Amino acid sequence: MAELIGPRLYSCCNCRNDVAVHDDVISKAFQGRNGRAFLFSHAMNIMVGPKEDRQLMTGLHTVADVYCCDCREVLGWKYERAYEETQKYKEGKYILEKSKIVKENW
Repeated sequence: MAELIGPRLYSCCNCRNDVAVHDDVISKAFQGRNGRAFLFSHAMNIMVGPKEDRQLMTGLHTVADVYCCDCREVLGWKYERAYEETQKYKEGKYILEKSKIVKENW
């Protein structure tokens, strides 16, 4: 009998709430507040905080912190606006910090 295999997921490190699908990873070469971070095209089961301008390594961006909707753990941020033309591809995308997520179904 064949085993059913679901999508590979990332979950909140604190409560194991599913927050992203591996297929939505755009890049694993980003820097978060606390080390490596992944850029995702989509995230789920999260809350988006208020927007603020933040000076990041790649310039000024308008971002909003993202939180797990179950335990309120800060997982990363959402890029709302990039001021540099070369950074526009990040708009609407999510940074999830590697230290804040765990793999599920791998």
